[in-house]
Amino acid sequence: MKKVILLLFWAFQTWAQNPQAPRLIVRGDDMGYSHSGNLALMQSSMNGIQSSIEVIVPSPWFPEAVQMLQAHSNIDVGIHLALTSEWDKLKWRPLTEAKSLRDPDGYFFPMVYANKNYPGLAIVENKFTLADIEAEFRAQIELAIKKIPRISHVSSHMGCSRINEQVIELTKKLAKEYHLIYDNTTYPFERATYAGPSQTSAQKITSFIQMLRNLQAGKTYCFVDHPGLDDAELKAVSHIGYEGVAADRQGVTDVFTSQQVKHAIRELGIQVIGYRDLGPKP
Repeated sequence: MKKVILLLFWAFQTWAQNPQAPRLIVRGDDMGYSHSGNLALMQSSMNGIQSSIEVIVPSPWFPEAVQMLQAHSNIDVGIHLALTSEWDKLKWRPLTEAKSLRDPDGYFFPMVYANKNYPGLAIVENKFTLADIEAEFRAQIELAIKKIPRISHVSSHMGCSRINEQVIELTKKLAKEYHLIYDNTTYPFERATYAGPSQTSAQKITSFIQMLRNLQAGKTYCFVDHPGLDDAELKAVSHIGYEGVAADRQGVTDVFTSQQVKHAIRELGIQVIGYRDLGPKP
């Protein structure tokens, strides 16, 4: 808790000294899909630079995520709206009946868009209905707010809120109704990505620091990745085309908790912020 308070205090001091400093949201996605992911996400917030956590409400480890986040009320939290369950040996289902969003076994489809490795198992390849999406999004938002009342925003898992213009407008409507920021549409910002190779931890750290050096004064950015731990649990999690999940996501945790990265942020005068710092809720 003290480390997070010090980080926020330092960020405020940086902004006070230079209000034109680049602002950066460091977002960790997918809280709730695994115990290892939950631990890594909390570690990245408590001991690192991560400034926002996205929670998948229908995921299997959501109850643990709620307990963790309730114990640390200073962490900015968003609802990671989900219509997919992509892992081969780890699944979750809709909170609602949502017949048009379920695969033959009753789970969410694994993919949003057509994927050669999962033929016929993408949302867009099936006759989904806007009514089912709205009911499911509402259920996820309402359960998240019930369990974590300080929710500041909504984003989407695998881009599911951007399937088409109708779904985009629906998500904007729901965000406004529930007084939540909708990703980068309410207060626009630019996406930041690794500026170089990102296969190993060392590469990720180097490329993240280079990305920091590329940020421009007066602009707001958001960097998104998925912290995890290289342990037995995550070694059992994969889907076709993404098999090295444990090592890859441990690398993200290494970046978010890196002393080199923290030093670079201080040196460059970058202000690390959460979504709740973007402006008042709609």
